[in-house]
Amino acid sequence: MNIVVIQARMGSSRLPGKVLQELAGRTVLEHVVRRAERIAGIDAVWCAIPDLDKDDELATAAEQAGARVFRGSENNVLQRYYGAAAAAGADVVMRITADCPLLDWEVSGAVLSEFLSGNLDYASNLEPRSWPKGLDTEVFSRAALERTQKEAVSDYDREHVTPFMRAQAGFKRGGVVCADGDYSTWRWTLDYPQDLLFCRQVMERARSELPSFAEVREILEREPEIAGVNAHLT
Repeated sequence: MNIVVIQARMGSSRLPGKVLQELAGRTVLEHVVRRAERIAGIDAVWCAIPDLDKDDELATAAEQAGARVFRGSENNVLQRYYGAAAAAGADVVMRITADCPLLDWEVSGAVLSEFLSGNLDYASNLEPRSWPKGLDTEVFSRAALERTQKEAVSDYDREHVTPFMRAQAGFKRGGVVCADGDYSTWRWTLDYPQDLLFCRQVMERARSELPSFAEVREILEREPEIAGVNAHLT
């Protein structure tokens, strides 16, 4: 069983409720769920959401978008992933975040393929970074997740889920680098109001309902000023 787990919460300090913001007639979260459902080799999509009253609306929205929901600690995101994997009976877990409404299913699928073909414990498209920020995808085995759940003790490791896997000995790791260039300076994620403006401008110009990496790249190469809307943010 290969699953996607999308981590999501309402408590963003920079843009509260960002994943329920409207984008091209849908919530940001629904865009992410629909893209995750297209990833080749994925059997189910789950959302890992805090078990706080303020996140009840988000849990409902995730279910309406077609995702299964696991709820757990707000700050111990590792615990949420571990719980979702256990609830799903997953062998392989793909980690993506709900603030990536331009996630490309083929890029994420390539990371899964790299993971499976290499008999790895962990794979990503993060190191070295070559894809736009917002296409981030990590894949790890249930065994790697269980080891991390048992051994990772720092608040940082438990909040960010995978640093322990990326740093510790004993994990067999691999990665996927963009084949035709370095687009790592492009920012396609959602943290600030300017990011939402960027995403809306992209979607206004897109030909398809769910534009791919190639289509968004084409838009930005044709109208580079759109990439400047949020390029200064970190």
